[in-house]
Formats: sequence, structure tokens, C-alpha cells
Amino acid sequence: MVAYIARRLIEAVPLLLLISLVLFAIIQMTGDPLAAYTVDSTLTGADMARLRALYGLDQPLPIQYLRWLGNMLVGSWGTSYVSNRPVAELIAQRLPNTIILVLSSYSIILVVSILLGVYTAVRQYSWIDQIVTTLAFIGIAMPSFWLGLLLLIFFAVEMRNLGLPYFPAGGMYDLTVGPTIPQVLWHLVLPSITLATVITAGYIRFVRASMLEVINQDYIRTARAKGLSERVTLRTHALKNAAIPLVTLIGLDLPRFLSGAIVVESIFAWPGMGRLFWEHAEKTDIPVLMAVMLFTSILVVLCNLLADVGYAYLDPRIRYR
Repeated sequence: MVAYIARRLIEAVPLLLLISLVLFAIIQMTGDPLAAYTVDSTLTGADMARLRALYGLDQPLPIQYLRWLGNMLVGSWGTSYVSNRPVAELIAQRLPNTIILVLSSYSIILVVSILLGVYTAVRQYSWIDQIVTTLAFIGIAMPSFWLGLLLLIFFAVEMRNLGLPYFPAGGMYDLTVGPTIPQVLWHLVLPSITLATVITAGYIRFVRASMLEVINQDYIRTARAKGLSERVTLRTHALKNAAIPLVTLIGLDLPRFLSGAIVVESIFAWPGMGRLFWEHAEKTDIPVLMAVMLFTSILVVLCNLLADVGYAYLDPRIRYR
């Protein structure tokens, strides 16, 4: 297993280099990286030329890419053109907030989807299965921005107008109270539910389909014939094998959320990676955009590697040579 992990990590190096080259080429097509400075009428052409020389934008694109890549390899992620702050500092400031949001959302996603997915598979075609299936289809078809706005209007605005307890409309905490744990948890409710709802709906259908395929296998009938209880059979034999496709799905989805749930973070003013990316994408801040997207690519590679390791844990028959 150790040799397999080492080989996968070595193979990831040329892949990430290719991804970085493609990302750099695409971002160069988005516009002038110093466009934010052109709104300042006091800047002359000479001032703009000095800025381009300062940031190395007067060099040919291959030289710009090689300089950026060299800085990334030594741990220097560059400086934001907009805020003039180190990119690593901006990401370090926002990443913990996104991790909090993603972990809370994924806790909801996994608990609800596994419980309902297994239950509806075991009770196939029951009235609960019909209700859960219908709600899951509605959840899948529901845009996250629309759901977020509905929750915001009802639970943050209308409840307050009616004089009832209400949830905060945005942010991580009340500025008059400070970033206490109760404050962060209270502000986390609406964005985490919004982020979790659409994903949970799809995961329920996925777990249900996997469980239906597994519980009809011969080894499940053998386990029942040996006298194992239904709970032990489902938990020990069926769920572990049905979870293998779910691990693949998590390995693909988790990096996307860790890099930033842009819509949810924008609606609820959650200061995470999604808002960081969006705010700097509007101003073509190339160092920030490149760092965030390359960070996402690295997460995709690592999460897929962890998913492969998870396969061997869930199914001992899987071995990597």
C-alpha cells in the first residue's frame, strides 16, 4: 500500500503541472489583471507601466508562467494585485471558515443520506420510500441559490418581522458579541442546511441504489441463513460494500466544497474560499485565482488517493500492487 501511495503521488506531479499550465492559459484570456487600477484617474500611463514592471506583467507569458511556477514550488504564492497582501495569507484567513462550513454540511449529508438511503432500500416501495424518493427528486431539482434565498427570507426576515426567534441573515458572528462558539454555530445553521440539502438529496438516491444492489447478493442471503441479525447483516456486510461507490462520490465532491461553495457563501456573506475567489475573479486578480484553483486541483488528487485507500479498508478483497 505504501508503494502504491508513493507511486500515485509521483504520478500526480506531471498532472498538476499540466493543470497549472492550462489554468494559467485560461486566466490570461479573462482580461487585464490591472483593470482594477484603471478606475483611478490619477494614475498615468507611466504609473501603469511601473505597476506592470513591478508585478512582472511586462514579460512574455512563458516567462510569467515560469516565474509563477518557481515561486509556487518554493512556497511563495505571490501577492494580490488588488489588496497587495500575500495570497497565502488571504487563503489561510478564509480556509478555516470554509472548513467549518463544509464539515457541518457534510455531517448532515452523510448522516441523513446513509440513514434514509439504507432505510428506503430495506423498505423498498413502502410509503416512507415513496415520500423520501419524492422529496429527494425535489431536492435534486432545487437550485441552491433559490433554496438559500427562501431560507433567508423566511427564517431571517419574516420570522424577525413576526417577533419570533430568527436566524442571522449573514456573516459568521454578531460583531457586537464576537466570534464565540455559540455565535458561529447559530450563524452556521442556514448556510450549512442550504449547502447540504441539494447534495443530500442526490446521495440518498445513490445510497439507496447501491444498497438495493448489495442486499440481493448471495453473500447477504448466506449471512442471514447463518443466523446473523438483520442489523448486523446490514451494517457489517451490506453497508460496507454499498459504501464503496459513495466514497468515490465524496472524493469528487469534497474538494469542490473545500475550494469554496461560491453561491452559498455569497448569499449568506460567509467569509470563506468561495467568496474570496468570487471577489478576486471580478477584478481578474491572477495570483489569487491561480492559487485557489491549483489548491483545488491538489485537493482533488489527494481526495481521490484517500478514496482509493478507503476502498481497501471497506473491501479487503481490493489490494493494490
